[in-house]
Amino acid sequence: MTDQFTAGPLTTEAGAPVADNQNSQTAGAGGPVLIQDQLLIEKLAHFNRERIPERVVHARGAGAYGTFTVTADVTRYTRAKFLSGIGKETEVFLRFSTVAGSLGAADAVRDPRGFAVKFYTEEGNYDLVGNNTPVFFIKDPLKFPDFIHTQKRDPYTGSQEPDNVWDFWSLSPESTHQVTWLFGDRGIPASYRHMDGFGSHTFQWTNAEGEAFWVKYHFKTEQGIRNLTQAEADALAGKDPDSHQRDLREAIERGEYPVWTVQVQLMPVAEAAGYRFNPFDLTKVWPNEDYPRITIGRLELNRNPENIFAEVEQSVFSPHHLVPGIGPSPDKMLQGRLFAYGDAHRYRVGVNADQLPVNRPHATEARSHGRDGLLYDGRHRGAKNYEPNSFGGPFQTGAALWTGTEVGGVTGTHAAPAHAEDDDFVQAGMLYRLMPEEEKERLIENLAGSLSQVSREDIIDRAIANFRRADENYGKRLEAAVQALRG
Repeated sequence: MTDQFTAGPLTTEAGAPVADNQNSQTAGAGGPVLIQDQLLIEKLAHFNRERIPERVVHARGAGAYGTFTVTADVTRYTRAKFLSGIGKETEVFLRFSTVAGSLGAADAVRDPRGFAVKFYTEEGNYDLVGNNTPVFFIKDPLKFPDFIHTQKRDPYTGSQEPDNVWDFWSLSPESTHQVTWLFGDRGIPASYRHMDGFGSHTFQWTNAEGEAFWVKYHFKTEQGIRNLTQAEADALAGKDPDSHQRDLREAIERGEYPVWTVQVQLMPVAEAAGYRFNPFDLTKVWPNEDYPRITIGRLELNRNPENIFAEVEQSVFSPHHLVPGIGPSPDKMLQGRLFAYGDAHRYRVGVNADQLPVNRPHATEARSHGRDGLLYDGRHRGAKNYEPNSFGGPFQTGAALWTGTEVGGVTGTHAAPAHAEDDDFVQAGMLYRLMPEEEKERLIENLAGSLSQVSREDIIDRAIANFRRADENYGKRLEAAVQALRG
């Protein structure tokens, strides 16, 4: 760990030497403090402004730097330069997080985990903003603010309310698959190192010939999957709220660098329209038997941040940070996030958040005409701030980053195009039936423990009906467990 302040006199923020950092200036030895003490004013004013607004979601997090190494030739699928050859290495920063908890919440809680990777490529930063689950609760961004409101504190009680959580889930049948994930064994990872990561959304890869493929990302932990039971998590959260952050930092300090095998599933664009379910539906996975996972690389974390605020709290990730050869898909949730993430960071950190060291490109230079605003450092000096210009400024390339998607129809609000096997319950039932009996028992116990806290019978009945539609045995067992707890 480096420390640039090991020698020399203490100074003010403006560089003036500090004579006394122990005693405020006063009117005599026992008199009141003087407003002329600018060191005191500076320190108190800075202290009042040291925090920035926490993230609305994913507020509680930890991060580390590392390296992504390509292990397979994928140039037939994408022209992204950081994927252009076996053995090619790219620096990365990975931020893990919980979703619903505030900045001061505990790590060991039942909640999805954010898995956001920033690749510092030679063509600019590529952000892959995913989770530790391959699916999500909803499929349309219009519902996202409502969903998050149910996960956060109720405006009247000031607490997270089971009524709100289960009312929304029961009225949103597409959530059944993700809820099954969340209340299963993988709902509480033992650490950030012992869980998988997923890009979750469908993205587009485009090769040098302009041929496009739909792609899903998987990060498979080489440390092995380890989870906590609810009882273990409750004890750990009370004993060590920083358990996951501490585990990650100390593992890297010991030289036990966590590693993930990076895999992708690839679908030719022409197959999407006729696929048996909507391949852009975030509540569904692509079965491996249809599109087998292909190993393409290795991701290792090997360096801790030196300042959590500067490098973790102020780090920003956005799905719109793309590079040539990688693009978005018609996934509605992804389309909403393309705007929402960048906008959240402009509000939370400032319009120049991308200029901070953790966020700016490391392997190339950012050349834009953006000027002024909070955190602007004057890096452009007197260069012209418009394009086109006649003074040698940055210019457009004319080369598309990805292949366009054919669209048609009348503008308006539409449900997603129907596919032959579109269903909100099939994959949730498949996931349940894949679980060993002991895991099914824990799933039912976890669900019943939460659902039994709901005050209204109609919400409970509606939720159980969704699980019954996923699997009759699933719903029947859950109903019996809830009734037993409610007496």
